[in-house]
Amino acid sequence: MTSTGPPLFFEGWSGLVRVLVVGVLAYTALVLMLRISGNRTLSKLNAFDLIVTVALGSTLGSILTSSTVVLAEGLLALALLIGLQFAVTWLSVRSPAVAGFVKAEPTLLLHRGEFLDRPMRRARVTEHEVRAVVREQGIGSLDEAEAVVLETDGSLSVVKRTGDRPSALAGLVGDPGGDR
Repeated sequence: MTSTGPPLFFEGWSGLVRVLVVGVLAYTALVLMLRISGNRTLSKLNAFDLIVTVALGSTLGSILTSSTVVLAEGLLALALLIGLQFAVTWLSVRSPAVAGFVKAEPTLLLHRGEFLDRPMRRARVTEHEVRAVVREQGIGSLDEAEAVVLETDGSLSVVKRTGDRPSALAGLVGDPGGDR
C-alpha cells in the first residue's frame, strides 16, 4: 500500500530544526517588541485589544508552523500589528473621536435587582446569563447586587450592594431608572 499524501508523523529533520530555530527567534523578537511597546499592547480592556492579542498569537503560530512564511516576513507582521495597536491606542487617548470609534462603553444591565430590558436586548445578554454571573459571585439574591455591568472587554461584572457608600457605577451607559 503506497501513500500519495505527505507523511503524517515525520518528514525529516530539516522541518523540526526550522521550527526550533525560527520558533526561538520569533518568540524572542516578539517578547522584545512587546517590552518596547509597553504593557498596553496585550491588555484586554476592550474587544479591539482582544483581537490584536489573538492576531499576535495567530501570527506567531503561522511563523512557527508554516514553511511558506519566512522569519523576516513573520517578524514584520508582528511588528506591524504591534505598531498599529500602539498607534490606535495612542490616538484614542488623544482623540475622543478615535476612542469612540475603537472602544465600546460599559453597559448597565441590572440595577438594584431590576433587569434593564433595553440595554440587555442591545447587548444581546439574557436574564439567565446575568443570573449566572451573580451566582458565580456567591450572591443568592438579585437584590444583593447593586449592578451587573457588561464591560468593554465583553465580560460581566457584578457590583455588590454596599449601602450608602460611593458607587463604582459613575459614568456607565444607560440610565438605571429610565432605560428599561
